[in-house]
Amino acid sequence: MSKLFWIALGATAGVLVVRRLTKAAESLTPEGAADRVAGGLRNVGDAVRGFTDEVRAGMAERDAELRYALGIAPDGTGKPGVADPDAVDDLFHTHPRGTF
Repeated sequence: MSKLFWIALGATAGVLVVRRLTKAAESLTPEGAADRVAGGLRNVGDAVRGFTDEVRAGMAERDAELRYALGIAPDGTGKPGVADPDAVDDLFHTHPRGTF
């Protein structure tokens, strides 16, 4: 019974070693390198897409603040001299985001 246990343990260890070596060898082939590069580029693309979405949201928020302060309707229409004086003063103070 003891010999059978050691044979089974050795066979299992051998299979695990062969599988890991095969996986490592596949990652060193040109196809494996291409897969790694493609995965990295996908991650970079996702990060850039997320960054641009955040920038666009910030731009839209700031645009709305400026339009409100200057008395311009969201559709671009507005009457001169209808601006909110307090909101205009806020345009020249430091904004909580660090912009002004």
